[in-house]
Amino acid sequence: MSLVQVYIPTEGAATVVSEIGELGVIEFRDLNPNVNAFQRAFVSDIRRFDEMERKLRFLAAQMEKASITAQPLMPDEEVGRVRTAQEMISLEAILNNHETRVLSLNDAYAKLLRTSLELTEQNCVLQRTTGFFQVAQDHQEEIRRSFEEPSTPLLQSQFHLEAGDDSQRIHLGFVAGVIARQRLPTFERVLWRALRGNLHMNHVEIDEPVTDPLTEEAVQKDVFVIFGHGAEIMKKIRKIAESLGGTIYNIDANADMRRDHALNVQNRLEEVESVLESTKAARIDELNAVARSLNTWMTLVKKEKAVYHTMNLFNYDVNSKCLIAEGWCATNRLHDIRRALQTARDNGNMESHSIVHVLPTNKEPPTFHRTNKFTEGFQSIVDAYGIARYGEVNPGLFTVISFPFLFALMFGDLGHGAIMAAFAAWICVRERKLAHLANDELFGMVYHGRYIVLLMGLFSMYTGFIYNDIFSRPMHVWHSGWEWRNVKANQTAEAVSVGVYPMGVDPVWHGADNALLFTNSYKMKMSILFGVLQMSFGIVLTIFNHLHFKKRSSIWAEFVPQMLFMQSIFGYLSLCILYKWSVDWYATDANGAPLRGQPPSLLNMLIFMFLQPGTVKPEDQLFAGQATVQAVLLLMAVVCVPWMLLAKPLLMKAELDRTRNAGYDTVPANAPVASNGAHDQGVTSTISTETNEDGNSAHTFGDLMIHQSIHTIEFCLNSISNTASYLRLWALSLAHAQLSSVLWDMVIAPCFYMKGTARIFALFIAFAFWFITSVGILIVMEGLSAFLHALRLHWVEFNSKFYEGSGRKFVPFSFTDVLTNEGGPQEQE
Repeated sequence: MSLVQVYIPTEGAATVVSEIGELGVIEFRDLNPNVNAFQRAFVSDIRRFDEMERKLRFLAAQMEKASITAQPLMPDEEVGRVRTAQEMISLEAILNNHETRVLSLNDAYAKLLRTSLELTEQNCVLQRTTGFFQVAQDHQEEIRRSFEEPSTPLLQSQFHLEAGDDSQRIHLGFVAGVIARQRLPTFERVLWRALRGNLHMNHVEIDEPVTDPLTEEAVQKDVFVIFGHGAEIMKKIRKIAESLGGTIYNIDANADMRRDHALNVQNRLEEVESVLESTKAARIDELNAVARSLNTWMTLVKKEKAVYHTMNLFNYDVNSKCLIAEGWCATNRLHDIRRALQTARDNGNMESHSIVHVLPTNKEPPTFHRTNKFTEGFQSIVDAYGIARYGEVNPGLFTVISFPFLFALMFGDLGHGAIMAAFAAWICVRERKLAHLANDELFGMVYHGRYIVLLMGLFSMYTGFIYNDIFSRPMHVWHSGWEWRNVKANQTAEAVSVGVYPMGVDPVWHGADNALLFTNSYKMKMSILFGVLQMSFGIVLTIFNHLHFKKRSSIWAEFVPQMLFMQSIFGYLSLCILYKWSVDWYATDANGAPLRGQPPSLLNMLIFMFLQPGTVKPEDQLFAGQATVQAVLLLMAVVCVPWMLLAKPLLMKAELDRTRNAGYDTVPANAPVASNGAHDQGVTSTISTETNEDGNSAHTFGDLMIHQSIHTIEFCLNSISNTASYLRLWALSLAHAQLSSVLWDMVIAPCFYMKGTARIFALFIAFAFWFITSVGILIVMEGLSAFLHALRLHWVEFNSKFYEGSGRKFVPFSFTDVLTNEGGPQEQE
């Protein structure tokens, strides 16, 4: 990784930055950290692109509302071509015209639609009220008498009252309109209480839902006509109706006038509907024209906006009329950068050259790990823990194998692994067709980790074969190494060893009374072995970090005592496990007498190794000279503790003294020590343990001792707790196998005891239930649990041995990232 400085002529700066953005190889640094984001050079250009992007989002929303899909992007060479300033000005004018036309058509359509809806309601009122006026004409005397007797209940009248042609003789007024059906009871009660019964109301339902002119929502409405006496009463009725969302329509009391009015409304409604359809078609045509180029325009605007955001990070040299940029890039891509600058000069007809040169620096570069679609998911697991420092060992390479393998140790089942692998393989084969689902909240996680799931399934098939377990059933691939003899009814039978099963667990153990005892012992010891192996490998990887960061003294000050401490206890335990497996503890001589005693308990052996050093109980005797070996190993572990605690601080203090005695004002690069010049006066010296970009970070010797003490205690305690943590490999494997066995025995097995047609029917139902439950619980839920535990083993038990993860990720300026970011480029400060 190199720090480069680029001099870009102002005349073609946007073209040059666009070419660099197409490559995606430089992470530009902000050279104006103290300048407000609103005071930078290209703020006005960015605001112009923001406005263009707003218009594009508006047009996209209108297209979505009209169910119009934007067409795919233009060919890559067209989208990738850098646009000139004049082309972007032309694009801005095109967007302005489209927005203006769409807004105008929207306004016209909204007005016409409101008019159409109002005419539709008015037509309903005219049609539904004709019968009310005829009834009112036939009951004029009853209407007059009801007003003289205000106690007549409104809601209990035995007939509907309407005003007809002769209603003027009794000086009645009326109000007609529509109101939402759900508000009609409230409307009636409010009228009754407000007017004390001095009215007659009639209403009828509109069969079809009516679109409300204000909300444009389909609502069930009723037509109402209210008869009342006096101007004040009619005024109150209107106010109450409008306050409850009713719409009042003026209709004539004369029947002939109402017929003419209805005919006029019908004609106007037909005309408005015709114009409405024409306006809608014109709006669709306009949006279709936009759809042909919307994605292309959006891509161009986002890219140009990102270019000017990036140019705001540069310095402007007034005298040279050029922009000065700095950034990190991969050293092996410098040639590509120079070639891109030359391409930009040729395409932009620039007179001046862009210049690139590498800056010498002691600043720590960002970290860049080249990945592909296969390794990307595994690297994401590591990056979620922390980004590696530049040059630090990257665990992602080992995670590709170790992560699915540890998962498989917990999940191991040939059948369940096959289903998982088949599902992941289907996604991998159809990954291009399923790419549109990558942003889905649930499926997106599975899609991005499809190769992780594939390897987890394949490794689970392997471990399931070793465990001899397929859907909790054994596989008889070869002849068993045990033979049942003297089997009698109602008696416990014992198997006799007649050989060795070629590979994996012998199927005879499935169903045996002591099967759980056997598998517990086997998987528990296996977990310890793999745990010690992985943690030891993690400690070995610290050598590469020490060599890269030029801390060779840390190899024997940290690596050697840590490795000796780990191997003297848990490495010894692992060797004892392997030795115990290799010995035939039940071998006999020619007379049938046992050659050895009972196999010792390794747990008791390890406990008494600390409680009673130098002595071994006869029942814990594993091999000759065991007491001496354990005493030496325990002494070695004890010596390693002060070794880890004191070696590094004392070494750094001695290096400091030698440097100052030699008369250096600064500390050599290979000696991470600095002095505050106060050692001769008895003041505690300052030891530089971490170096920032300016090389000024320092800690006192006392601080270093405290830090080293914490580190030593943490390592010693973690060696025990981390080893015990790997027992989760045994626990989850046991839980998965037992749950699978219980599900089979409770769902499938009882069906085999049935007879006839009931057996077939029961098997069909039971298999469907068993399969769905197996996928939902044993594959999805158990798989997620095993995944999280494998993740913890890598983050805590493995990475903590060598991986600091305090670096910064390399994030180059790339149009690919800009276009995949839904929020668009953001201002960098």
